[in-house]
Amino acid sequence: MLGWIVRLLLVMSGSIASWFVARDALNFAVVQMVIAVLLFTLVIAIAAFWSTLKNWFKRKE
Repeated sequence: MLGWIVRLLLVMSGSIASWFVARDALNFAVVQMVIAVLLFTLVIAIAAFWSTLKNWFKRKE
């Protein structure tokens, strides 16, 4: 299960990194890992503050 999450994050980060860096560039793996860490941090932040975000969006409507 954890492997699926990691693979999904790496596929998404590879797609995003390819917008900015060529896939055959030497620093592509570094850029991909930086984007993967940012995506992972975003997912964890959303999971941690889910109830707060849900209440905030309910008040907006």
